[in-house]
Amino acid sequence: MPFDGNVWNFKKLVPYSEMMDRVIKHVPSIKRLQDHPTDTAKNFTIDGHQGRVSFITSMTEHFYAGCNRLRILADGNFKVCLFGPSEVSLRDPLRHGAEDDELREIIAAAVKRKKASHAGMFDLAKTVNRPMIHIGG
Repeated sequence: MPFDGNVWNFKKLVPYSEMMDRVIKHVPSIKRLQDHPTDTAKNFTIDGHQGRVSFITSMTEHFYAGCNRLRILADGNFKVCLFGPSEVSLRDPLRHGAEDDELREIIAAAVKRKKASHAGMFDLAKTVNRPMIHIGG
């Protein structure tokens, strides 16, 4: 995924549809599970095996309209989208004595600004964002 410092290259990307074509050729018993609307992965089982295999298709098939993931980073910033550069400080209001209702308002306002999808893989690669290791996604 195109995060700062991970040397992402779209030429090395294998689209979900191509991955599935390859997998089905070798594992025809793979079956799609019913995903929850907020799942960020497409989940599958394979006959005769325990567990499941999942694909996160954020670069070639967006799932963001249903994504409900929120992150509070180690520095106290609040992030509503892994790919979005936007962050809101919760640390500063807390240090200034913010009450729970004020924090709820700050969080609700940030969530309401969340976009339905990210900018697309080519624009994301140019977006200034923290490295994944700093986000903790």
